[in-house]
Amino acid sequence: MDLTVVAYVVYLLVSVGLTIWVARTLSRNGKVFLADVLHGNEKLADAVNHLLVVGFYLVNFGFVALYLSQDDAVRDARQLFEALSVKLGVVLLVLGVLHLANVYVLNKIRRRGVMERGHVPPVPPQGWTGTARGSGGPQGPNPWATPATGA
Repeated sequence: MDLTVVAYVVYLLVSVGLTIWVARTLSRNGKVFLADVLHGNEKLADAVNHLLVVGFYLVNFGFVALYLSQDDAVRDARQLFEALSVKLGVVLLVLGVLHLANVYVLNKIRRRGVMERGHVPPVPPQGWTGTARGSGGPQGPNPWATPATGA
């Protein structure tokens, strides 16, 4: 059997296996994170999680398929390992970059949600203004009142 074909088979088996493992791991551990991002809406979190997994599979399997071709024929075991290490290394980098991009975007959404949920002002009020225009209040006369004429 041609070693190039062996390299293709091993590359596909390992790449598909890694993609499935990473997708399942992200799906299982990302449910809690998505529920927090989506304000506790479990049903929506499950739906978004499933859509992210499907997109993850499509992008990664598409990349694995496009990156399958080998320019040079593999003639010996050394070239087989070198070709596999380069191809699998690139697949792992793509998986990592996609994972980091997902986490970055979801964290941005989560931060925005946390800011919207926090209705307590960061600094307590330090004083009061006048109650009516020109009238005095707890702090005395209103400094923004219209000046009196004819004084």
